[in-house]
Amino acid sequence: MFRSRLSSFLLVKGNSKALYNHLTKTASSSSSVVREETSRFFSTGIVRRIVHDFRSSPKYVPSLRNVSTVQSLNAKSNEGLKLLVNGGPHAQKMVGIWLFGSAAWVFSMVVLGGVTRLTRSGLSMTDWKFSGGLPPLSDEEWLHEFDKYKQSPEYKRVNRGMSIDEFKFIYWMEYAHRMWGRALGIMFALPFSYFLRKGYITVQLGLKLSTLFALGAGQGLIGWWMVKSGLEEPPSEYAQPRVSPYRLAAHLTSAFAIYSGLLWTGLSVVMPEPPAESISWVKGAAKVKRLALPVSLLVGITAVSGAFVAGNDAGHAYNTFPKMGDTWIPEDVLEMKPLIRNFFENTSTVQLDHRILATATLVSIGSLWWLTRKVDLHPAVRYLIGSTVGMAGLQVTLGISTLLSYVPVSLGSAHQAGALTLMSLMILLIHTLRKPSPSLLKSLPKVAKTI
Repeated sequence: MFRSRLSSFLLVKGNSKALYNHLTKTASSSSSVVREETSRFFSTGIVRRIVHDFRSSPKYVPSLRNVSTVQSLNAKSNEGLKLLVNGGPHAQKMVGIWLFGSAAWVFSMVVLGGVTRLTRSGLSMTDWKFSGGLPPLSDEEWLHEFDKYKQSPEYKRVNRGMSIDEFKFIYWMEYAHRMWGRALGIMFALPFSYFLRKGYITVQLGLKLSTLFALGAGQGLIGWWMVKSGLEEPPSEYAQPRVSPYRLAAHLTSAFAIYSGLLWTGLSVVMPEPPAESISWVKGAAKVKRLALPVSLLVGITAVSGAFVAGNDAGHAYNTFPKMGDTWIPEDVLEMKPLIRNFFENTSTVQLDHRILATATLVSIGSLWWLTRKVDLHPAVRYLIGSTVGMAGLQVTLGISTLLSYVPVSLGSAHQAGALTLMSLMILLIHTLRKPSPSLLKSLPKVAKTI
């Protein structure tokens, strides 16, 4: 029964897998680790395990009280529940697939953006058009683009002597990233218009999706604003040209916000009620939620700190662990004035911050699991907590491996994908811990019945 309730979520697997296969062909054959990370959350493994635990639990009783499914939305216990989609189960399934597919597309955008940055391809295109355009199609057009790139600080200070074939590689990487984003706009706008015309979209959902669409359109402008900072002459003749870490952080944070919004909204469409069989489970979920909310905030802050690590190329410094070189804390961590600049521009401080935040995140998630071991919880919630602990451990391992290996493209991209995967699990956990509607609460027994 729970399996059917998550059917719309499971159906996104095929769509997201196709999207990511296209991404990996465009990006690089060396990104096999990235492919595994990107497909981790959108595969059905986690959901299938949740279903298995839910069905095999001795406290599970098939019942119409579980209204976290599309099929039970017409049950009496759902009277008064405000749904985000009109048109019944079929409409909800279609809208859910579209939203999860859009979220998977943004996920792939983040991974492709990471590959573009790690291959130093982001500054290869020295101009930008909102609507985009065709790539160079002749040798003359390629030489013209190459000549424009030769005027940039990156070519003069980093890539002087680059061949035309090497330039084509980094150009195609950046072009693919930009066009993938524009394709997302079309992929989002056309179904949105169709569902509006069919009357499936409620006013509440329409406002949410319009906001996400506006953020997506603004993301292209933020991306160019970021790239433009890397096309300016560095302040010092010894400094390498790079994009502003503040602008890179803004670009990545915006992408994370769009992804989180799409994922949360998709979950709300296909699961308007959290899984609940008893008042005891609801109370247990409320206790866990009070602990999980600050942990999820810490996960987000750690991810944003990673953007400053990338923006300052801090991953190429202090490639040792657990010490930073020969010391635990470098001497120059507070050398910049004013003091606040160190936390965003000082390579040593930025990397130290990220190490501390990553360790705090792992400890916090582990503590969440430990403190909730004896709480009476729905099996799906318990498994999500365990999965989050496992993903946090894997993410820290990826981060350390990336650092010790001097940031290869494959591990660096996998680490960025891992951050988004961990955030996805936290979003799914928080969504599952929501309080049921009053109508559902009234219909629940104090304790789940045994079979």
